[in-house]
Amino acid sequence: MTDLTDLGVAGLRDGFRAGDFTAREVAEAFNGAVEAASQLNAFIVTTPEKAIEAADAADKDRDAGTLKPLSGVPLGIKDLFCTKGVQSAAASHILEGFTPPYESTVTTKLFDAGAGMLGKLNMDQFAMGSSNETSFFGDVISPWRRNDGGNAPLTPGGSSGGSSSSVAAHLCPAATGTDTGGSIRQPAAFTGIVGMKPTYGRCSRLGIIAFASSLDQAGPMTRDVRDAAIMLNVMSGYDPGDATSLDVAVPDWEAALSSDLKGKKIGIPKEYRVDNMPGEIDELWRKGADMLRDAGAEIVDISLPHTKYALPTYYIIAPAEASANLSRYDGVRYGLRELPEGANLQDMYAATRAAGFGDEVKRRIMIGTYVLSAGYYDAYFTKAQKVRSLIVQDFEKAWEECDLLLTPTAPSAAFALGDLSDDPIAMYLNDVFTVPSSLAGLPAISVPGGLDEKGLPLGLQIIGKPLDEQGVMDAGLAIEERAGFVAGAEKWW
Repeated sequence: MTDLTDLGVAGLRDGFRAGDFTAREVAEAFNGAVEAASQLNAFIVTTPEKAIEAADAADKDRDAGTLKPLSGVPLGIKDLFCTKGVQSAAASHILEGFTPPYESTVTTKLFDAGAGMLGKLNMDQFAMGSSNETSFFGDVISPWRRNDGGNAPLTPGGSSGGSSSSVAAHLCPAATGTDTGGSIRQPAAFTGIVGMKPTYGRCSRLGIIAFASSLDQAGPMTRDVRDAAIMLNVMSGYDPGDATSLDVAVPDWEAALSSDLKGKKIGIPKEYRVDNMPGEIDELWRKGADMLRDAGAEIVDISLPHTKYALPTYYIIAPAEASANLSRYDGVRYGLRELPEGANLQDMYAATRAAGFGDEVKRRIMIGTYVLSAGYYDAYFTKAQKVRSLIVQDFEKAWEECDLLLTPTAPSAAFALGDLSDDPIAMYLNDVFTVPSSLAGLPAISVPGGLDEKGLPLGLQIIGKPLDEQGVMDAGLAIEERAGFVAGAEKWW
């Protein structure tokens, strides 16, 4: 029998329904894989008992003929999602030990659909980072290694680094991620998996620990595009408890998947050819266009003139929203409380936040507080919101000429842990290709396009119109079929 951990969501779902194996056998296999790969530090908390509990329920449902969409499929859950009775710390010290009395809407949907939970996945603290080096619980390590003889541990990307590492290492068939400026897509590109960011509002944000409320969006991280469609079908849907949730129908994306792109126009935005772009990224982009052309699409050149302002706009808006959202962590109601002897209330606030937040979180809170302060609000935050509107308008004009956009996902392959940790600006540049679509709230997917000269994965990004997840995944499937890339790294741990 095929090693159960080599199967993705569709393979597990279909094999379980066919009676090829039991759900308990699946849960035990993945629980064993998680335990064996502890060196990757992908999990903050493991919940093998919950995976077994869901598996036993799935086996009973199969006997009773009452199977659910994800019966027999155990998942990894990013630590940003609140899970009832299980620590949900956003990889921070200030929330260490916090066990919510409620479940996030997304995880509720997944568990109601029969999925089990293998544990809570490590991440950049409060989703702030691009390398998974800001977690209070330590760095996550990519399962990939360079083929040049170097053995430097590589970043799995961020902030959803635990999710990307665990899926690539076959510790779970799929995982939840969140994307604020690229935190699903960039780690997916670094680890050779599929990462899907849906239209803003497709997935409820209720119960997801907030970073930047106008940008945060949940999405699936999977082995392939079909698995992403299956996961997204369950995760999506209107939630009256989330004021930003979209009250629109959820299509059956899996059933409609097609790699036939005849009649589609794919735009190539010239502004994404950034200075000093590595030749292998440009070559990958060209090959991606050839793949889509082979699938029947017409390739057209388009312009997104305000692209160069996207990163500075993002790094004003996102920290400003973070400054407001993270003000709730003060040591009064829950989480860490530091109370020095003789301290007053203000002293407690300061001591708690100083001890509870990491350097990157403090950096973004300070930037955000500054741009929202009297005398600077209009000069920075208001202006950034105006530029964001111009970026949205760029995309709206582009849709008059094309149906989808093709770009690289990241400006390089995965780098070694520690390489950029002392240079925040260089780290922020990792999001140069993903931030514009986040600011516009558009659906986008990263799919593996090939390997660089050192044998590391490189990703291609498809961006679509609002609510056109189908078109995005269809184009992703076309690339997937032609690239011939099989998700998964060789085992070294």
